[in-house]
Amino acid sequence: VSVLSSAIIVYRLPWTWKCSKLLMKFIHAGLNTIAMILAIVSMVAVFDYHNASNIPNMYSLHSWIGLTAVIFYSLQLFLGFAVFLLPFAPVRLRAALMPIHIYSGLLIFATVIASALMGITEKLIFSLQNPAYKESPPEAIFVNCLGLLIVIFGALVLWMASRPHWRRPPEELPKAPRPNGGTSEGTEAESTMTDCSNADKPDVDFNSEAARKRNLKLDEAGQRSTM
Repeated sequence: VSVLSSAIIVYRLPWTWKCSKLLMKFIHAGLNTIAMILAIVSMVAVFDYHNASNIPNMYSLHSWIGLTAVIFYSLQLFLGFAVFLLPFAPVRLRAALMPIHIYSGLLIFATVIASALMGITEKLIFSLQNPAYKESPPEAIFVNCLGLLIVIFGALVLWMASRPHWRRPPEELPKAPRPNGGTSEGTEAESTMTDCSNADKPDVDFNSEAARKRNLKLDEAGQRSTM
């Protein structure tokens, strides 16, 4: 559960936003791969223990939900590698599958939480005999508190994964060069210069108007002197 939750929230941690998107993809895929390996090892151990102890396999709801979670998790991991990590899938396919990928990941995480809760309850029912589980011995109270902590932990992870302000901000694209060779900063500078020239325009117009009036007066004076 802890490795799977780390894989879910690795994009949501603010101190990882400065890392490149490709690096975070590899970290996300690596954590999911580790979680998948641990899940397979645990399932093999459970089947071996049941076979050695003559306990039937796959009879409880806990085992059904656990196996379902592992199967869907393996499909999720395979599709994640094929579509989002390898550079062969088209962009439209990635955009179409991204909401499904996110939703299925959260659903699998919630299923794992439910399977863990049913597993520890089942273990208490069969293990505690004297005193029995229904008598609330210290072991039962401890494991029940552990179950509540697992529920709180899962709720916090789901809350972080569903909040918009915890999302990784989009990477800034490089500023495209202008046809005249400038950049956006140059455009801003040009706009600033244009604004300044526009601000000085009334003064220029006023000076030119005054000069025109002076020229008219000089022309009139010259005409009078000539007459």
